[in-house]
Amino acid sequence: MKNIIAFAGSDSKTSINKQLAVYAASLIVEAEVKVLDLNDFELPLYSMNLELAEGIPDNARKFLDEIKSADGIVLSLAEHNGTYATVFKNLFDWMSRIDGKLWSDKPMLLMATSPGARGGATGLEIAKGRFGFMGGNIVGVFSLPSFGDNFSDGKIINSDLNNQLLEEVKQLSERL
Repeated sequence: MKNIIAFAGSDSKTSINKQLAVYAASLIVEAEVKVLDLNDFELPLYSMNLELAEGIPDNARKFLDEIKSADGIVLSLAEHNGTYATVFKNLFDWMSRIDGKLWSDKPMLLMATSPGARGGATGLEIAKGRFGFMGGNIVGVFSLPSFGDNFSDGKIINSDLNNQLLEEVKQLSERL
């Protein structure tokens, strides 16, 4: 059985991106899913001065260990001001100081959602462009627009959008 990690690039306790990540991961058959929460991996704001003075925090190492021990990744990014959230960028920066290819070529379903009609598409495009340089093996991409209109009771209620997600989950499943 394959091991999948699923998480949101958000620290919101009510993260819509975490809800999407959990739902997408639940669609993967014959896989054990571990849902991670960035709140469990609190980190100081990255600073080279801090790194030189105190080293790399254990929580950055622990999160990177989760990535390295997984067979696949389901990640849904929150978008803040047209890019991914600061809490995620901070984790990303700390982990990159340990391993520049931090995604370890693990097959990844990369997603985003938002309350708006673009569904976090701007931040998603930035991540797609960046992650490949960092060992990212993005095998599926999905953006869910207008979260409040299209997601209810833990699932996507718009059948066309749900079918799109199912196709992306299939792409991930075939590469595990």
